Amino acid sequence: MMKKVFALLMLVILAACAPAPTTQPAAYVDLTDLQPLPTPANTQVKPLRVAIAAVFSPQGSAESYAPLLDYLGLKLGRPIERVQRRTYAEINDLLRTGEVDLAFVCTSSYLLGHKQFGLELLVAPQVNGKVTYNATLIIRTELKAQSIADLRGKTFAFTDPTSFSGRVYPTYLLQQMGTTPEVFFARTFFTYSHDKAIYAVVEGQADAASVDSLVLDFALKRDPTLAQKIRVIHVSPDFGMPPVVVSPSIRPQLRAELTDILLGMNLDPAGLAALQALDYDRFVVVSDQDYRSAKEVQSAVDLNGNP
Repeated sequence: MMKKVFALLMLVILAACAPAPTTQPAAYVDLTDLQPLPTPANTQVKPLRVAIAAVFSPQGSAESYAPLLDYLGLKLGRPIERVQRRTYAEINDLLRTGEVDLAFVCTSSYLLGHKQFGLELLVAPQVNGKVTYNATLIIRTELKAQSIADLRGKTFAFTDPTSFSGRVYPTYLLQQMGTTPEVFFARTFFTYSHDKAIYAVVEGQADAASVDSLVLDFALKRDPTLAQKIRVIHVSPDFGMPPVVVSPSIRPQLRAELTDILLGMNLDPAGLAALQALDYDRFVVVSDQDYRSAKEVQSAVDLNGNP
């Protein structure tokens, strides 16, 4: 019995004399070197929704505007969602409801949207030193016509039901002659983009069309052979450049940020490259006054067929 007690006592003494177990030192934290917390994986950044009116066909729009939209997304630090619709009216509906934030539209889209729901100008592109463009009347080269008056009984390609250069202006010319497209032409149809209207004439689907001068210049630059297939018979007076607009419901802070980015693009090599993909010099500030002459024409036109 005494041996068992002695053995137990020795075990207790040895355990008490054993070195304490090694513990890991606390991690060192340098409070002078603070780093931002990582973004949680499930955080979703709301994209900026940008609509592009069908001045070019969908494929042409995607190719031409992609560098600009990529640049915009990089500068904003948020994804860009490109929205394409067939007609200008559909784009205006998206702007009215706030379903898109920013849009590249035609002149008549701005005028109608401004009147109907307060659509707001942001900026407009400057091209070859100008902030104006023209409606350009083109025909197949084999036609003998010298003016729109010589196109009676021909087939005419309009671009969009509300396009300024592609429908409003040629309708205005006919109404000045006391007639309408429905009476004057044998047939009319819509192509829903200016580049398609050009090729409708080139391929003989239409005898003539009225197109945005910027799109025509863009097309001729990329395919010089078009110059042998079409002929210009009329160029309109200068009108305010198709603008970049924003929804009336856009946050003022976002509007200011977008304005700063677009106006500064030409000062940044990456931004300048994106502008050059569209043949733009830069973006500039514009006002409603720049669209007064177009507004006068549009106000005088009846698109319902009444001369």
